[in-house]
Amino acid sequence: MRITLLTMGRTDIEWVARGLEMYRSRLVHYVPFTVKELSELKGVASLGREMIKRREGELLLKAVSPSDVVVLLDEHGAEYSSMEFAERLGRRLQAGRNLVFVIGGAYGFSPEVYARADSKLSLSRMTCSHQLVRTVFAEQLYRAFTILRGEPYHNE
Repeated sequence: MRITLLTMGRTDIEWVARGLEMYRSRLVHYVPFTVKELSELKGVASLGREMIKRREGELLLKAVSPSDVVVLLDEHGAEYSSMEFAERLGRRLQAGRNLVFVIGGAYGFSPEVYARADSKLSLSRMTCSHQLVRTVFAEQLYRAFTILRGEPYHNE
């Protein structure tokens, strides 16, 4: 069982990349965890939003296997407290299937990606940069593992 954070595009914000790497290095002590950054589309200036989402969706769908549990990080997803997220993660881990958390591009996901998803997760009702979400989510994932292990990171 492994966890992958699949992202559309690479981050060009150095402090975001450093924060993501910090939490990635912590997470590997709990679970095989990887970050897979897909290359952004080239030459999209003449394409509309829907075509960009469709092309990005094709790349995202190629990057997941049929047996993966796919969770979209999406503004319309379910919201949980850190404790609730840890509980849900714990149940998913017991199932033993690979988890793929997906961060789309600036315009979100295509209908095909939504159709493939097993669930949607929102980190906040507020909109956040799809680059910054990487680090925020990695921290919440790390927090969830410390909660599951009873370690002194989360204070509630």
